[in-house]
Amino acid sequence: QVHMMESGGGSVQAGGFLRLSCIDSTYQYSLEYWGCMGWFRQAPGKEREGVANIRRDGTTNYADSVAGRFVISQERTKNTLHLHMNKLKPEDTAVYYCAASSRDGACDFWEGRYNFWGQGTQVTVSS
Repeated sequence: QVHMMESGGGSVQAGGFLRLSCIDSTYQYSLEYWGCMGWFRQAPGKEREGVANIRRDGTTNYADSVAGRFVISQERTKNTLHLHMNKLKPEDTAVYYCAASSRDGACDFWEGRYNFWGQGTQVTVSS
């Protein structure tokens, strides 16, 4: 069964940088296959929330809390989705999940839109 695989999490000090990566478990799906891809996160004791998403046409969308600091991008030659996280804050500490939708249509932070998910990667930002 196809799922998404995240990598790149870790521990960093406030103000630092991390890059998360995501690819499908078969390594066979082109990024063109996905109508919408996104990153979500869940901090301890909080609900999961959308962070950033990107449509097949390259249109991006960010949560207010990360706009201007995080960048979502696609590396098409490697069928890989990235999340570049700059100026990290302790409140960015969370498990980060990659999600993808094989359906055409809207691209937003409604979790029901995404039919493929990863298991998550931990990001810890210390002050």
